[in-house]
Amino acid sequence: MGGRESLGVNVAKTRAQENRAIRQEALREQLAGQGHVQHVVDIATKLCDLDSHLDHLAVTRLKSAADIKMKLIGKYIGDVKAVEITGEGGEALTINVQSFKDA
Repeated sequence: MGGRESLGVNVAKTRAQENRAIRQEALREQLAGQGHVQHVVDIATKLCDLDSHLDHLAVTRLKSAADIKMKLIGKYIGDVKAVEITGEGGEALTINVQSFKDA
């Protein structure tokens, strides 16, 4: 009976994880379709254009918009530091260290 309870909990976690993954993927697709990356590039171009005069308020608003969009981009692209590296088939990664001193 202890095995069944354990199995039931694992199945529930798996379903919850699957549902969460489905919701995350839907959010990523929605955010990706909204053109946030292109808008951040456009804002950066405006801020770098020395021929264009922007007052302090305009610069502040553009920077704020870029910051917000970068946070949204982070939701569907993810930070590099958050990427997990695994071996083939999701197995543990094996690293072989070799000495080149004797080569």
